[in-house]
Amino acid sequence: MIIVMEQNATQQQMDRVTKYIEDHGMKSYIHKGDLLNVIAVIGNEITINPENIAALDGVSTVKKIQEPYKLVSRTTHPEDTVITFPNGVKIGGLEKPVLMVGPCSVEKDFDGLIKIAKAAKEMGCQFLRGGAFKPRTSPYDFQGLEEKGLEYLAAAREETGLLVVSEVMDTMDISLLCKYVDVLQVGARNMQNFKLLKALGRINKPVMIKRGGAATIKEFMLAAEYVLYNGNPNVILCERGIKGFDSQFSRNVLDIAAVPIIRKISHLPIIVDPSHATGKRYLIEPMGKAALIAGAHGLMYEIHYDPDNALCDGAQSLNLDQFRQVTKSLNKLIGRIDYDNKNNVK
Repeated sequence: MIIVMEQNATQQQMDRVTKYIEDHGMKSYIHKGDLLNVIAVIGNEITINPENIAALDGVSTVKKIQEPYKLVSRTTHPEDTVITFPNGVKIGGLEKPVLMVGPCSVEKDFDGLIKIAKAAKEMGCQFLRGGAFKPRTSPYDFQGLEEKGLEYLAAAREETGLLVVSEVMDTMDISLLCKYVDVLQVGARNMQNFKLLKALGRINKPVMIKRGGAATIKEFMLAAEYVLYNGNPNVILCERGIKGFDSQFSRNVLDIAAVPIIRKISHLPIIVDPSHATGKRYLIEPMGKAALIAGAHGLMYEIHYDPDNALCDGAQSLNLDQFRQVTKSLNKLIGRIDYDNKNNVK
């Protein structure tokens, strides 16, 4: 933090500023110039409010020169965070990108979910995603099967060995989801639900945070900071598009540049969801490839055994045949699976 004093600031005013800084456990260094005096603040600035300093007599401006998201920043944590799951799957760093696939919502047809899970396993995916609790704009829309949906996901994991990702919407549901899932997802609408983020910082399961539709990258980083600050270092970031103005052709605007930006400024793994970013199933493959080339640590996209009759987001879901073709292409780019000329997995 840099404090620029007014041109006519007195020594007494400067002394009051430095005393305020030192009373809050930090050090101050005064640089006297020909026209202005500048005070540099060194230490953990989390204990001090810049607005309070700006209100002191003689202070002209206060400038922060370090990121407010200290724990997720690569400045304070140069090495990549790699999250390792009990079955050996890893995400982050130089590990090969992972694939998280499944329906938007877990529905009553358990056999349909098993079909999806088996197809995902067949194509080399590592995670089965599915919503048991669904935030919907209309109260009349399908809200999810809740615990029954979690039971279905756990049963699919038992049969296929896939890890399970599902969304948590309320602090009261955290302990329930921890019984069934491997990754707790924070949806875009809850990215700044700070009470929820704090509570997720006190569990020992990985948390995936989706970027809000109107969130800046800084706000995205600070959402993750809440979880790390409360004790949970295992956070996955998910870019899923931001609001644009042309909704005719794409649901959101996929911010591909966010991937290399976040990899530069943060040590946390970053994945991309081209389904929610575009809302169109034909865009999943090209946008997924773009995300991988940009450096994403994985992809999350939606599949359904009958997307035309899905209870949620069918237009952005691949059917099983489309899923196999798209995932075959993505796996070739990842280099995880090779195929022979007969399209069989080697």
